[in-house]
Amino acid sequence: MKKVNAIGWFDLYVEDMDRAVAFYEAIFQQQLEPIGDPTGETIMRGFPADMGAYGAAGALVKSPHGRPGPGGTMIYFSVNDCTEEQTRVAAAGGKILRPKFSIGQFGWVALCMDTEGNVFGLNSMR
Repeated sequence: MKKVNAIGWFDLYVEDMDRAVAFYEAIFQQQLEPIGDPTGETIMRGFPADMGAYGAAGALVKSPHGRPGPGGTMIYFSVNDCTEEQTRVAAAGGKILRPKFSIGQFGWVALCMDTEGNVFGLNSMR
């Protein structure tokens, strides 16, 4: 049996989709794409992804089945250098909770909060 990573997809819940999309597009300087929902009850915008590449893909989700907020699941976005994306967080309406810090052999992390109250991490090897 092929061994796979524990995470195959993530949903990051939001209250205001337009505000959340603007925030993440400003941080990562990439466009989020609409993902259709056949039930019509959920609005989704996907992060750029290659489903055949290493790592999990995911989307911002506005749904009656989940809500945003700190203290639950923590996701870490892989970036080239945390410093670059970290500098865009406040300007996009978010907060830096813990500026870039070393996690030893696993690189660097910055902890942030988005415009919806979700806490997330940025992770890089430099």
